[in-house]
Amino acid sequence: MKYFFTSESVTEGHPDKMCDQISDVILDAIYEKDPKGRVACEALVTRGFICVAGEISTTCYVKIPQRVRDLIRDIGYDNPNMGFDYESCGVVTAIQEQSPDIAKGVDTGGAGDQGLMFGYACNQTKELMPLPIMLSHQLVRRLSQVRKDKIVDYLWPDGKSQVTVEYDGKVPKRIETIIIGAHHNSSVKTEHLREEIKKLVIDYIVPENLVDKNTKFFINATGRFEVGGPVADTGVTGRKIMVDTYGGWARHGGGCFSGKDPTKVDRSASYMARYIAKNIVAAGLADECEVQLAYCIGVADPVGIMIDTKGTSKVDEGKLSGAVREIFSLTPGGIIGTLHLLRPIYKSTASYGHFGREENGFTWENTDKTEELKKFFKL
Repeated sequence: MKYFFTSESVTEGHPDKMCDQISDVILDAIYEKDPKGRVACEALVTRGFICVAGEISTTCYVKIPQRVRDLIRDIGYDNPNMGFDYESCGVVTAIQEQSPDIAKGVDTGGAGDQGLMFGYACNQTKELMPLPIMLSHQLVRRLSQVRKDKIVDYLWPDGKSQVTVEYDGKVPKRIETIIIGAHHNSSVKTEHLREEIKKLVIDYIVPENLVDKNTKFFINATGRFEVGGPVADTGVTGRKIMVDTYGGWARHGGGCFSGKDPTKVDRSASYMARYIAKNIVAAGLADECEVQLAYCIGVADPVGIMIDTKGTSKVDEGKLSGAVREIFSLTPGGIIGTLHLLRPIYKSTASYGHFGREENGFTWENTDKTEELKKFFKL
C-alpha cells in the first residue's frame, strides 16, 4: 500500500522553541550547582517580552534574567531591526516552590505525577528513527548553520521545515514535497534566497536517491518572511511535542519535556521508553517497536508496560515485556541512574529533537543493552 507521511521541524529561533530552550537553560543552571533541585519551569515570549514562570525548589541562586538574555543572544536575536533582541526585551519572572504534597511522593522515590509515556524506534534510518522527522530536523539545523557560520548574510533566526515522504508499506521510497520557511532581512531578493536555500540547505542534506523529477520544493512559499520570531508569533513552552519526538509517526503521551527535572516522568520515562525501543530494534528483535510506560504519582514502579512491534517481532512478543522488566530499571530513580540524568544536559535537547541524536549527553540513544536482550532470548 502506497501513502504519504509528513513531519515538520523548526529552528532554535522559532518562538515555541525559544521557550523550550529558556525552560531548559534554567534547569541546566540549577543542575550546575544543585543536582537535587526540583524544576518545573515554563516560558512565554511575544513582542518585546519574556515571562518565566513555574515551581522551583533549590538551594542555589540563579540569575534567571541574565541566563535568558544570554540564551536569546546565542540564538541570534541580537539586532533591534528584527523587532526582538536580547538587550531590549523585558524579562519577568514568577517563580514559586514546588508543592510539598508532590514532594512527599517524589522524595521517597515515587513518580512526580501520574501519566503515560511512549518511546519508539524503527529501522528506517541509521538513527533508528522515522525518515520524515529526521530529514526535517537536519534541514532546519543546516538552515541555522548556514546563518551562524555566515555562509549567507541575510538569514535571521526563525525558520521551519516540512518533509512529505512516499511509502510503500513501511518502506520509504521517495520524497514528495520539501518545504522551507527561512526568516530573512529586507535586503535579499526572493529568487536569490530560494536558489541559495535550495543549493546550500536542501541539496546539502537530502540524499539524491530520494528526490526525483516529481518532487516539489516550496521555499518561502508566500514570497517573503521578513517578520518572524516573537514579533510575528507568541511562543510557549511545550507546544512542539511532535517536533520533539517522532514527528507524529509514533504516539506521544501528551506531556512536554522541557523545563522539567527528571523526577517528572513526562520527561525521564519518555527517554527510557525510547532507550528500550531502540535497544530492541538495534538487537534485531524487531524492525520497529513502540513502548508505553504508565505511572502513578508517588509510586515507583510503572503501573503498566506495553511493547508493540507492529507485527515485526522476530521473537515471542509476549515475552518482550518480561525481558524489559528484567533488563531495564523502570523506577524514577532507576531511570535517572541508568541514563545519568542529574546533569546540566538539557538545553541542547530543546531544539532539533530529543531523539535520534547520538551526541554527548543523549544517553537514551545508547544501544548498550542489545547483548542482554539477545541473551534473554538465547540468540
